[in-house]
Amino acid sequence: MRYFAKIAYKGTNYVGWQFQPNGMSVQQKIDDSMSLILGQKIEVLGCGRTDAGVHASDFYLHFDFDGEFPEGFVYRLNKVLPKDIVFYEIFKTKEDAHARFDAFQRSYEYHIDLRKNPFINETIYHFPYRTELDFDKMNEAVALLLEYDEFMPFCKTNSDSKTMICHLSRAEWVRESESHWVFHITSNRFLRGMVRLIVGMSINVGRGKLDIAEVKHAMDGQVFLKRSYSVPPEGLFLTEVKYPPLI
Repeated sequence: MRYFAKIAYKGTNYVGWQFQPNGMSVQQKIDDSMSLILGQKIEVLGCGRTDAGVHASDFYLHFDFDGEFPEGFVYRLNKVLPKDIVFYEIFKTKEDAHARFDAFQRSYEYHIDLRKNPFINETIYHFPYRTELDFDKMNEAVALLLEYDEFMPFCKTNSDSKTMICHLSRAEWVRESESHWVFHITSNRFLRGMVRLIVGMSINVGRGKLDIAEVKHAMDGQVFLKRSYSVPPEGLFLTEVKYPPLI
């Protein structure tokens, strides 16, 4: 039987979602914990591959299991898992349902705070140059991206993506408070490192280090920006994944 699970995790202590030889991943921690409780090898596959230090408040995975779940399985699993990973629910789905390939829309948020706060520094990016940022120019820069379908300028150079096509439906900065700004972006898919590079671009535009005309030139020609900036991972959250009916 195939099952889906809805989970969330704080990525600070992990090398990312996917198995890596250089440290513990979220995927490995979940595989190990589920295999321990169910008494057989369980391998989960996630809806995406978040990088080291990136978080997910809405994340889905699938796995195959033919036995009977022990009573209170989700509760027991959450007790075994560390505090920074949580399972919300597990449900049976179609035999060919796929957590990654069936998702038709994903949304991310990137959080920055213009005021230093030691209590949230693992889940938000403290940007120290408050007076240098032009909020309206930042929004003008990201709104420009909605006119395009190819995003090679915002893809890491070592990406294995076969296509640079992404269909964005939202790209917008929102002021949650005077000091807390959040970038919202929604697309059918994302390239490796794409959101952090877009945020970095808009910050450079907001600081006057990059012109919007330069961004348009890069997008028209599908070439890298001369001044490229990838923001740190701690402010990035995968916040929503949408699927067609799975049951």
